[in-house]
Amino acid sequence: AGHSPQVKAFVTQDIPLYHNLEMKHLPGADPELVLLSHRYEELERIPLSDMTREEINQLVQELGFYRKETPDAPVPEEFQFAPAKPLPTLLPPQAPIADGKTPPKRDKEEHPDL
Repeated sequence: AGHSPQVKAFVTQDIPLYHNLEMKHLPGADPELVLLSHRYEELERIPLSDMTREEINQLVQELGFYRKETPDAPVPEEFQFAPAKPLPTLLPPQAPIADGKTPPKRDKEEHPDL
């Protein structure tokens, strides 16, 4: 699997401009974009080998990564944790939505003895 010059250009020239974007490069492996959540859990892997540099840039921006003007440019406050969207990813996992309990609201309305 040869690396396309497109992907190589993206990795060397574009990645430094993206905040929080890291490319783990395995020798001999096809380049993949691995998306991590803010807790560093793997969300998905996107193989880049057959994409053009243009397509990869578009994809990364659609995913919510912030592209800086220069590698040293400051990142605006709201993009500090991009692309981890503040909602709904930050909801605590220990809040089950359906746990079989009836919401407390319902009890007050049901008074058969009134």
